[in-house]
Amino acid sequence: MEYKVIGLMSGTSLDGVDIAYCIFQQKENKWEFKIEKAETIEYQEEWRKKLRNIENSTAFDFVKTNIEYGIFLGNLVKNFIEKNQINPKLIGSHGHTIFHQPDQQITCQIGDGAMISAISQLPVVCDFRKLDVALNGQGAPLVPIGDLLLFSDFPICLNIGGIANVSFDLNGIRIAFDICPANMVLNFLSEKKGELFDSNGKMAKNGNLDEELLTKLNSLDFYNKNEPKSLGKEWVFQKIIPILNDSQISIEDKLRTFSEHISFQIAKSLQKLEKSLNLLITGGGAYNSFLVQKIQEKTHHNVVIPSKEIIDYKEALIFAFLALLRKNNQINTLKSVTGAKKDSIGGCLYFN
Repeated sequence: MEYKVIGLMSGTSLDGVDIAYCIFQQKENKWEFKIEKAETIEYQEEWRKKLRNIENSTAFDFVKTNIEYGIFLGNLVKNFIEKNQINPKLIGSHGHTIFHQPDQQITCQIGDGAMISAISQLPVVCDFRKLDVALNGQGAPLVPIGDLLLFSDFPICLNIGGIANVSFDLNGIRIAFDICPANMVLNFLSEKKGELFDSNGKMAKNGNLDEELLTKLNSLDFYNKNEPKSLGKEWVFQKIIPILNDSQISIEDKLRTFSEHISFQIAKSLQKLEKSLNLLITGGGAYNSFLVQKIQEKTHHNVVIPSKEIIDYKEALIFAFLALLRKNNQINTLKSVTGAKKDSIGGCLYFN
């Protein structure tokens, strides 16, 4: 039986909304997938500004923006379906994370699912993280069950988006965690040079490593915590940005130093895997050739860069898959990954 699902993903790097129309089949207890159509809709500056500043809005404006963003996503999906003449049966929407403080049992991804469902005339699964957080979990990362069931050929799955996270089996148990901020910070620095991002890491490559700044970054408490652990943008703006702003070095030197920081933390997170394994890298960071080079230099694992389709749309694919598992009443969130009391079936389902 074929399952036709659309996945929607918006990450902390604020690049845009990834839309992927995916077809899933289960054969002999093994899941297979195909990304039939996919597209990234870049944010206009108006939405980029709204999403960047919404946590400082009034309660009324926050609720209003949540609904407006749901309408925005609903129309994106509707147009995508009409343009590609496809026939999906379900939508999985990650939404856009505004608050993520699991230690206070707070997580919030905006993008009203009822609006998406009403506009698209399809059932929608959203709010994937809340149940896990209610069960004392981190609510993140959620992608690892997709890594386990869809990408089992790769022992290590590393995603370098706004925040870098990793997923692998250790002693027969799937574990995963956020490693460190990545594109979110690199883009923040690049914008100070009038660029949305550092293409291929060229500015970082031309910069110089600042050992003092690198030491300060690597000394942050988060890096000494054991998994499960996750990061929100609040932590980045409280802990990382002030350190970077206090440094008097050039933007190029900051980009170089932060790239070294990312690659160091990634390599450190993989040290417990002694055997050399294939390391799949996806997310926008896979295009940053300088960063990928630094990761390869610091780890003994074999870096694998997949097709552009997988780099760009793996997360949207997996949120489509999470929605399918939710609709089929199957576990889609692993306690071994999040630290929750138990495995769970997360996500709010809106029928239409």
